[in-house]
Amino acid sequence: MKFESSLGTLWLNANQTALTHVSYTAIDETPLANQEILQSTKKQLLEFLSGKRKSFDVPYTFELGTDFQKEVWSTLMTIPYGETCSYLDIAESIRRPKAVRAIGQANRNNPLPIIIPCHRVIGKNGKLVGYSGSTEKGLTIKEQLLAIENPVLQEITLF
Repeated sequence: MKFESSLGTLWLNANQTALTHVSYTAIDETPLANQEILQSTKKQLLEFLSGKRKSFDVPYTFELGTDFQKEVWSTLMTIPYGETCSYLDIAESIRRPKAVRAIGQANRNNPLPIIIPCHRVIGKNGKLVGYSGSTEKGLTIKEQLLAIENPVLQEITLF
C-alpha cells in the first residue's frame, strides 16, 4: 500500500496475519497482504504523524533479520514515546557494549521504522546520526519524528 504523509510517500506491506514492512522507498505489496492490517496501519501512522497517537497496536512480524537484529528491534520498543537514548545505551541494555556499530546497522535494516522507533536512537553526544541510510532526507525525517514526539528536542542538531 502506498500513501502520502507529512514525511512524504510511505509504502506498507503485510502478510495474511501481520504488518511486515514500512518503507520510505517503493516496495511491492504481497498479493495476499491483509488489507485490513494495511488500512489500520495507515490510519495509525497518520494519527501518529499528526500528534494524535503515541503507540501502535497493529500486529507485526519480522520476516527477515538475524537474531541479533531482532533483539535490537525488540529493545527499541522499550524506548518511551518522546524520549531518546544513544546507540551505546542500546548496546549496553542488550549486554553487548562494543556492538554500537552493529546497533546502527540493525537500526538501518529495521523493516518497520516509526512502528519500531529507531528514530529515538541518537548519538551519545546528543546529535542526530543515521536514519534511513544516513541520507540528508533520512536525517530530516528523523528530526521530524522526534519533533512530533517532543517539540523540545527540536534543539538537537544534525550531525
